Amino acid sequence: MKIKHGSKIINILNVQKVSKFGEGIGLMFHRLNNCPSLLFEFNKPTKLKIHSFFVFFKFAAIWLDDENRIIDKKIVHPFQLSISCKKPFYKLIEIPLNKAYKEKIKVIFGKK
Repeated sequence: MKIKHGSKIINILNVQKVSKFGEGIGLMFHRLNNCPSLLFEFNKPTKLKIHSFFVFFKFAAIWLDDENRIIDKKIVHPFQLSISCKKPFYKLIEIPLNKAYKEKIKVIFGKK
C-alpha cells in the first residue's frame, strides 16, 4: 500500500485489509515478530477511537485521508485506553514496530 507523507511516497508491504469482524480485534493477541500491518477502511470520514488493550507491543497508528495522505500519526503503547485522530479520516493503518517495518517507521516518524 502506498501512502503519501509530505512529498514522499512510502510503500508499506504486507498490509492486510481488516474484515468487519477484525475491526473489533485489530492487533490484539498477535505476536510482534510475525505480525502484519492492518488496514481499516471506512466508507465515509470517521473519528473512531482505538485502544491497545491486549496488544503486547508498541505499534504505529497512521490515519489517512481519502487520497492516502497522512493526516495524523502516533506511536501507541500497550494497554492504552483511548487513541484518536485530530481530524476525520477514511483509513487507519496499524503497523507493528518490528524488524520488518523498521525502515518505514523511521521515514514516517523520523529517526528516533
